[in-house]
Amino acid sequence: MNLASSFVMLAARLIVGIVLAAHGWQKFTEWTIAGTTTAFEGMGVPAPGIAAPVAAIIELVGGILLIIGLLTRWVAGLVAIDMLGAFAIVHAGNGIFVDGGGWELVGMILAAALMLIAAGPGTHSADQFIAKARARA
Repeated sequence: MNLASSFVMLAARLIVGIVLAAHGWQKFTEWTIAGTTTAFEGMGVPAPGIAAPVAAIIELVGGILLIIGLLTRWVAGLVAIDMLGAFAIVHAGNGIFVDGGGWELVGMILAAALMLIAAGPGTHSADQFIAKARARA
């Protein structure tokens, strides 16, 4: 991977990671898990008592891991599953725009997650640092 591509991957991971971590943090602190559970229940999310903390953890911890580029493809896979669920259960029938409950945000996060699965974390990542250290050992 060339230097420019690696910096593009770093920028993508940082942006997606920050957005995810912010949403996860919001679920824990502003809305609380109890409030998120109630909201999920109202949206028809199955098993909202399980889905709310799982989504919050995937978003907060997954966002942080994407920022540092650790376990990138695995985390991106979990994020993709999370976003597919959000799309299918909550957003699919509400049009495109997020202000009307549409799927644009979850669609963009899903697209970014799929690209991270395909492309990997890039050179500037903990994953790459670990891989290089293993290769030297």
